[in-house]
Amino acid sequence: MANEGNLKPIRKGEVRNPNGRPKKLKGILQREGYKLSEINDTIQIMMNMDLEDLKKIFEDQKSTILEKTVANALLKSMVKGKLDSIETLLTRVYGRPKEKVEQEINVTNHTIKLKFGNGEGKDNQ
Repeated sequence: MANEGNLKPIRKGEVRNPNGRPKKLKGILQREGYKLSEINDTIQIMMNMDLEDLKKIFEDQKSTILEKTVANALLKSMVKGKLDSIETLLTRVYGRPKEKVEQEINVTNHTIKLKFGNGEGKDNQ
């Protein structure tokens, strides 16, 4: 939790995050001129590479921005031992897996009144 002594109220007109929200990978690459299909194809191919191949691509001066960006994301994930970037890349290419939700509803001791075409009601319990 934050220490209340360290909290400072924001003043009118003050900007606490001048750079704004970090840009998403897809948006950055699309602004560079890459098509969505090119991004997905590159991610799919590079996810099958080993660590040495990714390092070579990242260090190669002739690699495209797309290749370097994907290689860097994969390398960082491997070094940190976190799957965040890999999960994001997989979701980008293959989509999210379907989630199954099961729900059980128990209803007891309620009266249900049904009305038929002639307006007469019938009670069910």
